[in-house]
Amino acid sequence: MPDQTSHKPPEHTAGGPPADRDLRADARRNRERVLEAARETFAAQGVDAPMSAVARRAGVGVATLYRRFPTRSALVTAAFTEQLSLCASALDEALADPDPGHGLYTLLEKVCTTLVTDRGFETVLMARFPEALDYDKERACAEEGLARLVRRAREAGQLREDFDPADIALLLLAVTGLAGQPRETALAASRRLLTYLFQAFRPPPPGRPAPLPPAPPMSLDAVHRPTGRP
Repeated sequence: MPDQTSHKPPEHTAGGPPADRDLRADARRNRERVLEAARETFAAQGVDAPMSAVARRAGVGVATLYRRFPTRSALVTAAFTEQLSLCASALDEALADPDPGHGLYTLLEKVCTTLVTDRGFETVLMARFPEALDYDKERACAEEGLARLVRRAREAGQLREDFDPADIALLLLAVTGLAGQPRETALAASRRLLTYLFQAFRPPPPGRPAPLPPAPPMSLDAVHRPTGRP
């Protein structure tokens, strides 16, 4: 039989018509550009930076920004999902470490480094965002995992008996005060502070402590905030 002409419309690929696929790809690129701009803006100015500053850095209008992210909380949560995932992975690695003391120190070192190099992450870690329900769930899981790691290190004789997970909160609060310093100064100071405190976390007698990292180039002038800074 001769070939018959089909009257059925051409089938589209699973990805949809080319125009739709291009539109979706463009929307994804725009979203990534907004999130990258948000991370850069929040890292430099904190999460209270104007949304208009994020839009300007991303090269989009403020209305476009709000269509994609209706609230500041939604934008902050989306912008720092990767950092929160990295922290969750670091906690998993710490829990898997056969030496719980080493796992705890490595975890704290990673968190402290992120805190002093990314002002936006500092606020995300310390603050609560009521609209970010998954974030609150992540925080609860992190606290439970951290408490389990502390308990293992204490049972292994690597932490003093009266050590409490709240002592880690004290450490993180102290480290956040370094976020306004130049990057290299903040990194050196946070490592030194962590080493100081971690030695104090050890059970007595202290034995011979490990040498401290080099002191950062800081003076008492560093504790004064510039005029106009909140």
